[in-house]
Amino acid sequence: MVKEYLTIKENLDIIKERINESCKKSKREDKVILLGATKMNSADKINYAIGEGLEYIGENKVQELLEKYDQIDKDRVTIHFIGHLQSNKVKYIIDKVDMIQSLDSISLAKEIDKQAKKHGLVMKVLVEINAGMEESKSGVAPEEVENFVKEVSCFENIQVMGLMAIPPIMTSEEEQRKIFKEIYKIFVDISSKSIHNIDMRYLSLGMSDDYPIAVEEGANIVRVGSALFGTRNHKK
Repeated sequence: MVKEYLTIKENLDIIKERINESCKKSKREDKVILLGATKMNSADKINYAIGEGLEYIGENKVQELLEKYDQIDKDRVTIHFIGHLQSNKVKYIIDKVDMIQSLDSISLAKEIDKQAKKHGLVMKVLVEINAGMEESKSGVAPEEVENFVKEVSCFENIQVMGLMAIPPIMTSEEEQRKIFKEIYKIFVDISSKSIHNIDMRYLSLGMSDDYPIAVEEGANIVRVGSALFGTRNHKK
């Protein structure tokens, strides 16, 4: 177990260095947030990574977040929800996360707004784009994102802070860059418009296999799981 934890430290250093290299390559000076995708990883491993400087984590499943929540070192980390979220599960996490990165429907927005109001808070969200229009993935169609954002802007207890996407698995770097550029263009287009209650600060793109490319193409949040924590144990 000690060796496994040391590997997490080594991985964290490597990922940070690769992010820095991508920023230099694309002549960026803004901060890129490294978010540890903690799916199927224990609270002990997560806390070790936090102790080594990981400042943001993201959980994919409500039940898993609830199971770990009391054990996580919450004083030193910011928690996001990054998986598909059902409306009937919102009430369980509304006061436990700083941001929901997977807003994909008006019905979900209504429930987030309702539950946030109950707790006297404004929930920060990212609108999820279904970049490849894959039936197996949730998200708003690229051509509908701007109108969707405008519709969500009317909810007083939600603030849209940007966009998130899980692009299709690509066979080449050229294809990866193309789709990242398309998403970045949507992000910039919406950012350039003065829409009430919309603060387009974050573009969450890139995971373990492609985060350096995502950074080069404009992402300022990358969601890294296996490259940080190691291969997940799916039998757990």
